[in-house]
Amino acid sequence: VQLQASGGGLVQAWGSLRLSCAASGRTLSSDVRGWFRQAPEKEREFVAAVRWSGGSTYYTDSVKGRFTISRDNTKNTVYLQMNSLKPEDTAVYYCAAAPRLILSMLRLPSSYDYWGQGTQVTVSS
Repeated sequence: VQLQASGGGLVQAWGSLRLSCAASGRTLSSDVRGWFRQAPEKEREFVAAVRWSGGSTYYTDSVKGRFTISRDNTKNTVYLQMNSLKPEDTAVYYCAAAPRLILSMLRLPSSYDYWGQGTQVTVSS
C-alpha cells in the first residue's frame, strides 16, 4: 500500500485546510485509515481515523468539533477537513493505513503498517 498525503500549508488562526491521502496498491488489506501529527520535539500523536468498512470515525479530544475525517471509496482517498485551526495544531501531518484494529489499538502509531510522507501544516497566530 502506498499513501500520498497532500494539502498542507500556512494558514492563519481560525482558518481552514483540507488534507488528502490517496492510497494505491493492495488497499483491500487496509481497513483503517488514520491521520497522525508530529510537532517539533514531540511524539507522533493520533488525530483521527475512519474504518473503511462501515465508516465509523474516531477523533482525539482536542480536535473534536473542528476536524472531520471522511472517505471517498471511488477515489480510495481519505480527507481531513480542519476548521477553526489553532497555532497548537501546527505539525507535520501523516496519513496511515492498518488492517482491522480493535478500538484500543486504533490510536497507536505502532498499529499502522503503512505511512504517507507527511505534509506540513502551520497555523499562525
